Amino acid sequence: MELVVCRSLWGVDGAWEEVFPRLAREGFAGIETRVPAGRSERARLIRALDASGMQRIAEISAKGYVVPMPHAGPAEHLAELAEKVGPALELSPLFINGYHGRDAWGFDDHCRFVEGFLDLERKAGVPMTMELHRGRSLWNPWITRDILLRFPELRITCDFSHWCVVAERLLTHERDIIELCAEHAWHVHGRVGYDQGPQVPDPRAPEFAVALAAHESWWDAVWRSQERRGLPRTTWTPEYGIEGYLHHLPYTDVPVADLWAVCRWAGQRAARRFADGAWRRA
Repeated sequence: MELVVCRSLWGVDGAWEEVFPRLAREGFAGIETRVPAGRSERARLIRALDASGMQRIAEISAKGYVVPMPHAGPAEHLAELAEKVGPALELSPLFINGYHGRDAWGFDDHCRFVEGFLDLERKAGVPMTMELHRGRSLWNPWITRDILLRFPELRITCDFSHWCVVAERLLTHERDIIELCAEHAWHVHGRVGYDQGPQVPDPRAPEFAVALAAHESWWDAVWRSQERRGLPRTTWTPEYGIEGYLHHLPYTDVPVADLWAVCRWAGQRAARRFADGAWRRA
């Protein structure tokens, strides 16, 4: 099984034509990005991707980018997603990821949404994943467990950092749910969260070693499951980001860490850990 380390374009400034070669030099084989709404912008993105040889993961969501709008039900979410699948396919993505559903729905509405989502995936002809994400259907371990048991064919993107802040702990007693998620995992967002937030200030710092080790043990479980399932490729994105995720000092608004350096470090660390194969022996 091959590991493809991708870089999220969230928080990345600069022209794609300049950014993508830099990412390749730093060990990233692909990018993960929201799909531009405009046809001309999509065309420019595709040209830059093709010129750089970067693989791509497309992101789409409905009724809001991260936090969903109130009152919209499964049918409205699915209708918007159906309109966005075509533009996403123009990128020739490895798969389509997204934040889907709404946390406030009842279980029946979650199930109606997943049924429609799986139908969209079948029509798209490429894998589509639902991400573990606050505010969305897979916002906590327990609802996710129940949905996965109901829909064994559902593919997910595992971002366990969201669950740490939701549960206010490092999921010490949820190992069975972690293992269940691993069996459904198609992709990993490799960001380290902690009991009071979805992103530690700097994962390189020794005070966050326990949180880092916990997340790496969960990612190892995903890799083991994917290898058992015969996947030829696993994708991993160090999705450290901005917009309240990256801590800033009070009064000065100075970031406490260099986001680009953190993502580079995390991607290179994951590549080394995957190559040494220790995760197979855990």
